[in-house]
Amino acid sequence: MSVESILNQKGSEVISTTVDVTLSDICVLLAEHKIGAVPVTGSSGELLGIISERDVVKTLGRTGSEALSMHVSEVMTQNVITCQERDSVLDALGQMSQGRFRHMPVVRGNRLVGMISIGDAVKYRIAQVEMEAEDLRSYIAMA
Repeated sequence: MSVESILNQKGSEVISTTVDVTLSDICVLLAEHKIGAVPVTGSSGELLGIISERDVVKTLGRTGSEALSMHVSEVMTQNVITCQERDSVLDALGQMSQGRFRHMPVVRGNRLVGMISIGDAVKYRIAQVEMEAEDLRSYIAMA
């Protein structure tokens, strides 16, 4: 199945931010929306980077409370690994597992169209395995 199927289930609305927002404001945004990462976009929706809880914690550990007044542009991950709607869920899950990150922006060209998490991909995969198991049980019962 494709990443698009996850977006169709959960919706493609994405909370995003811009490069000039402070880490203090990012902390509030992450907490209010109960999310672990926020894509950073430009004025026309192009993906510029991503900032995660891990980025914030690393920066706080390195610079202390001064980090809270830093801007997203100083801390964000710029070379973001992304996927496209047509990509397979298993491929996206593999990339997240291998790269040891939990959130992956979905892009069309360079424009952000959604966001999936490793939890979304795992939940989808579990549902798929359960359906396959049920199909096998039905097949065995008919034999």
